Amino acid sequence: MTFDALPSSFRDPSGFVFAENDRIYRQVNKSFAESFDQFIASGLYEVLVAKNYLIAHEDVTASTVKRGPDCHRVLAPEIVPYISYPYEWSFSQLKDAAMLTLRIQTIALQHGYILKDASAYNVQFVNGKPVFIDTLSFEPYSEGTPWVAYRQFCQHFLAPLALMARVDVGLGKLLVTYIDGIPLSLASSLLPLTTRLSYSLQTHIHLHAKMQETYADAAGSSTSSKNSNAKNQRQLSKTGLQAIVESLASAIQSQQWTPPQTEWGDYYDNTNYTDGSTGEKRRLVEEYLVSIDSPLSVVHDLGANTGEFSRIAAKHAGLVVSQDIDPVAVERNYRRLSTETHKNILPLLQDLYAPSPAIGWGNEERDSFRQRGQCDAIMALALVHHLAISNNTPLGHIAALFAELAQWLVIEFVPKSDSQVERLLKTRDDVFPHYNRQGFEEAFSQYFTLIKDQAVAGSERRLYLMRSLSSAETFSDDA
Repeated sequence: MTFDALPSSFRDPSGFVFAENDRIYRQVNKSFAESFDQFIASGLYEVLVAKNYLIAHEDVTASTVKRGPDCHRVLAPEIVPYISYPYEWSFSQLKDAAMLTLRIQTIALQHGYILKDASAYNVQFVNGKPVFIDTLSFEPYSEGTPWVAYRQFCQHFLAPLALMARVDVGLGKLLVTYIDGIPLSLASSLLPLTTRLSYSLQTHIHLHAKMQETYADAAGSSTSSKNSNAKNQRQLSKTGLQAIVESLASAIQSQQWTPPQTEWGDYYDNTNYTDGSTGEKRRLVEEYLVSIDSPLSVVHDLGANTGEFSRIAAKHAGLVVSQDIDPVAVERNYRRLSTETHKNILPLLQDLYAPSPAIGWGNEERDSFRQRGQCDAIMALALVHHLAISNNTPLGHIAALFAELAQWLVIEFVPKSDSQVERLLKTRDDVFPHYNRQGFEEAFSQYFTLIKDQAVAGSERRLYLMRSLSSAETFSDDA
């Protein structure tokens, strides 16, 4: 092979994903040719695509796109605008992804197929809804065959959801440490004893974990869910398999999390903005976005809270990645999408103090936030004072990161005289002599050209539009 698969797909012997000319392709290997051709001929692909459950693709085998020596087919999947990971999803996002996986498994069985993979990484969010992206996860079902992806589903979906719902919503971040899903033994030990009274959790987590321990020696200490399940499960009829799927669906549906009141989840109810100044801020943000004389395919709204200003940006961009540190705010942002017409907002959980790292084999299987963060514009509203004061991050460091990621920046400066900053400084010494308007402008001028700035009427805050010094884009002040 004269080129490499993307690091995220090197484990699958059926095929791999690769990039050419900024376009993503999937190669189907000859070893999977019969299964893939039968899958397409079965009609299952068309059914799943019609329901928007599976990403569509174009067969470009006859094109000049490069390929490996073992190539059977080359597919060009529909573009996913932004790749996100399960540890960045809200509770309801992970739950919706789990239910999608089970719906697909049910439909696949009806067509004589089964999912050989039930990884959360096979799901992405497009237009506000989860969609399955791995076309090579389907194989013909044989009567009596156990579901080899059962353990994987429990580790990727049920275990984290149960921990998030019944212990602490922050435990979803364990998926950063456990790229193959949260071990069931760990989930079992962390869950309250009362969960043993739940038939579904007792069966699919506690007893499942116990079974894994019992057969650990027989399984040769393999960490492969496929190998251990295939060896240790008895033959199972199709009816029995569907019963397991339905039981898992019931287990997933029973995991409920009610977002509590938090400081940031209720930010817009407690902000020191008046109605008038909030309206003025909205007007300025929209004015600045409209005046950018270049297409906005992707905008990152950092510190987005529940996405109030993301929705303004969504009117002028192909996609707004709406990110916040607070799981309550992200959850409310995602739930709100279901009631709205426009779906080009992707709420994600992101801690800029410790953003998503590169993880997996060679730190390459899952890209870091920084690797995925390239965009046309960043919005950083009511954010800089938290980064600079709460986290002791120099203004120059903040400016450098933003300039690396985006050409355009809409940013708000909140002075020390603002009540929100005063609150931050009540519990610590003021060791920030350069945190003022002059220091802010000097720090950001090292990386950006100041295009516009204006005070937000009715407040002490100021809104800026800046362009990266490295940008060659043109700007029209009259746009």
